Formats: sequence, C-alpha cells, structure tokens
Amino acid sequence: AILPPARPTDKPLRLPLQDVYKIGGIGTVPVGRVETGVLKPGTVVVFAPANITTEVKSVEMHHEALQEAVPGDNVGFNVKNVSVKELRRGFVAGDSKNNPPKGAADFTAQVIVLNHPGQ
Repeated sequence: AILPPARPTDKPLRLPLQDVYKIGGIGTVPVGRVETGVLKPGTVVVFAPANITTEVKSVEMHHEALQEAVPGDNVGFNVKNVSVKELRRGFVAGDSKNNPPKGAADFTAQVIVLNHPGQ
C-alpha cells in the first residue's frame, strides 16, 4: 500500500489559500489545505505577501467545526475584520507568533529534469 506522506504538525503553520469566500452572516472565509503546523480558533494569523494580520474566529471542515486543523486538512476559516478583496488565492497564512511566512525576492532551487523533449 502507498502510505500517506508524513505531514509535520511540529513545523510552523503554512496554509496556502485556494480561494476566499464571503459568506452572509459569517464574513470572510479563506479556504485552503494546511501543509505544515496546526490551525486553531483564536490563532492570530498573518497572510503573506500582503502582511495582513487577523484573528481566526473559527475553523471548519466539511461544515463541521474543528478545534484544530492538522496538515492534510482542507479547511475554511473565518477571519475578523478582513475583507474578501484584501485576500486572494496564492497568499499563505501562518502563525504571526511562530516563524510567520514572508515574501521572497529570489530563491535558490535544486532541480532534477526527469525527461526533456530534446533528448
């Protein structure tokens, strides 16, 4: 059997946004998958690269409230005082108090080319 990848809960929170919704009576709800770390209601998150900080009011998965979301969970979370227009797909949410995410001007990568049409 193929085992699911080990998903690190001990690393800082990283949650790339897949979409952002405005839900009547609730407010702004970003959605995405927790890649590393843990997301809980009450966490103060920062969204990179916009550097917007806000508190998480609630976390839901499949219309059920969660006390914590762990890596691999696709969740929606309600945030305070942030409009839908301020957030967008591709932003990354992280814990403002634990190694928050930030933008990069450049980075170094190791790349392996598996096959190339010219060969």
